[in-house]
Amino acid sequence: MAVVASIGLLDALYLTYQHYQPQPISCFILEGCDVVTNSPYATFLGIPVALLGAAYYFLMLLLIILFFLSRRIEILKLAILLTPIGFLASFSFLYLQIFVIGAICSWCLISALTSTILFALGILLWTSLRGGEKR
Repeated sequence: MAVVASIGLLDALYLTYQHYQPQPISCFILEGCDVVTNSPYATFLGIPVALLGAAYYFLMLLLIILFFLSRRIEILKLAILLTPIGFLASFSFLYLQIFVIGAICSWCLISALTSTILFALGILLWTSLRGGEKR
């Protein structure tokens, strides 16, 4: 989870940095990055969505590190319980890209993939933890 959260954090930090740059952002696979990042949906209450994503990934990374340092299962459970938030946010943004904006940002897809992997890992860990409690 720490590796995946780190990838998501780097991606979101890059998108946040690009948000404040005057030149258009380039895509490495698709051609819709600039359209997506300049859409009205790129900010929420005046805050870049990428910055909110960076905060989410930073929190996830922090919780995982704290868990490794403390071995307190409550910290891991909190991280697991936060993964649906990132997944649902990414799903919503992907929906907006495809059906509302009409363009797809490859950098945004990395974030969607990392949040989906975190969610899947969260489900696997939760199932594993629940199985261990029954024994």
